[in-house]
Amino acid sequence: MKTKILQKKYIILLLLAIILGLAFYPSPQPEPIHYVDRQTGAIKTEKVAGENWLVWLYNNPVGEATLATLVKRKFISSFYGKMMDKPESAKKIKPFVEEYDIDLSIAQKQKFNSFNDFFVRKLRKNARPANNDSNVVVSPADGKLMAWSNVSNSDFIIKGHRFDVPSFLNDTTLAKKYKNGSLIVVRLAPNDYHYFHFPVSGIVSPVVKIKGDYYSVNPIALHQMIEIFCLNKRQYVLITTEQFGDVVMAEVGATMVGSILQTYEGNAAGKGKEKGYFKFGGSTVVLLFEKNRIRVDKDLLANTEKGFETYVLMGGQIGITADYN
Repeated sequence: MKTKILQKKYIILLLLAIILGLAFYPSPQPEPIHYVDRQTGAIKTEKVAGENWLVWLYNNPVGEATLATLVKRKFISSFYGKMMDKPESAKKIKPFVEEYDIDLSIAQKQKFNSFNDFFVRKLRKNARPANNDSNVVVSPADGKLMAWSNVSNSDFIIKGHRFDVPSFLNDTTLAKKYKNGSLIVVRLAPNDYHYFHFPVSGIVSPVVKIKGDYYSVNPIALHQMIEIFCLNKRQYVLITTEQFGDVVMAEVGATMVGSILQTYEGNAAGKGKEKGYFKFGGSTVVLLFEKNRIRVDKDLLANTEKGFETYVLMGGQIGITADYN
């Protein structure tokens, strides 16, 4: 009971902080987020759910203080997630679908009991066919992808910053295996299909769970806090394969992500098979490959070099084995 009362007080403080922060420190206009639609090749501008909220949190002094003391904490995301489980939250679905032009025709069902029920919707069989060539790596999710052929030498999101593999894995010994290896990051926005799937076939290690915070993984946040991936809650496995060596597959939580749920059973990974899903909110899947075990598709590397994410669909090719002709 005391915990619930305390949480309500925190929510009231959060609302007051938002009101005061906006009143005394107007937030700057957000920079548009451009990405490449891989299916058409067109450069598009992302519609960011809660854009003004993110700009306030990461570019406003009161917002930053609120982020550090309240918003990054689990109970805020859990509280909002529970609200999205309630039947009355279903009224948010229609305007959300219309605003973000979501194609529900490929979903297994069109009627939902709550916003979370809609959020974790499954797709019809064959809506996302996976490339079955054993020498091909497929995207583990629908989302916006960035890729680097050498994680040790490539700039990550912000020029001059590197992806900190030892901190991300929380294992300095394992991290050595991926020195000069390849990195692929797939960012799921709230309007994306939120299941994640195996990118390759192989044998799966036990899940490693790392406790952490719940910062946003949107570029608005990443441009202010590059270390977010190493601060947020995350889970990862190693997928042992013949073609690609040991592949790290990690799921990273984020603001308003209620849970990371693993649904696969046993220790066998089948490429394109469901591995799990995120509850409410946007989040990220990270893949790490050992040195010289993958040739990431050239268009993905080129777009990343130019500072663009590439919108990809689960099951589509994103790379091949290094020695594949």
